[in-house]
Amino acid sequence: MIRLATPEDLGPIMALEQASFPADAWSAAMMREELSSPHGWYVVDELAGRVAGYAGLRAVAGSKDADVQTIAVAEASRGRGRGRALLHALLGEAARRGVREVFLEVRADNPVAQALYVAEGFTELGRRAHYYQPDDVDAVVMRLDVTGWLAAMKPAEADAGACT
Repeated sequence: MIRLATPEDLGPIMALEQASFPADAWSAAMMREELSSPHGWYVVDELAGRVAGYAGLRAVAGSKDADVQTIAVAEASRGRGRGRALLHALLGEAARRGVREVFLEVRADNPVAQALYVAEGFTELGRRAHYYQPDDVDAVVMRLDVTGWLAAMKPAEADAGACT
C-alpha cells in the first residue's frame, strides 16, 4: 500500500536510504527537512507493515515543473513493479498540482532505473559530469511531459497514483 510518509517513517526511510545509496545517502537531518517541507510530497510503500520503498517529489506551489527527488525500493521487493508504483504516485500528484513537466537525475550506471523512466515517457536532456560523489558517476538528466504521460495512461493506472 502506498501512503503519505509521516515523520514516524524517518527511521525506516533512512535504513532504506543507506542501503540503497551507501556512498551518497542523505543525512537524517536532510530527510527530516524534506519530509516536513511544504514543497515536498513523500510517500512510502508499506508491505506487511514494513516500509519497502519510498519516493519524493519537490513541487513548489503554483510551479509548472517539479522534480523527482528520490525513489528507493528494498532489495527484497525489487523487480515486482514497486518502483513503478511509487513513480506513478509521484507523477499522479504532479498532475493533480497542475505540473506540466517533471525532471529527475538518475545515475548513469543504473540502467534498470533509466529503463523504467524511459518506459514511462521520460526523455534524456543531457548529462551532468561527476554529479554523484564520491563515486564520480555522471547523472542523466531526464524530463517528462505530464500531459503526454496522462494521455498514454489507462484510466485505472492514472487513478492508481492516489494515496491514502
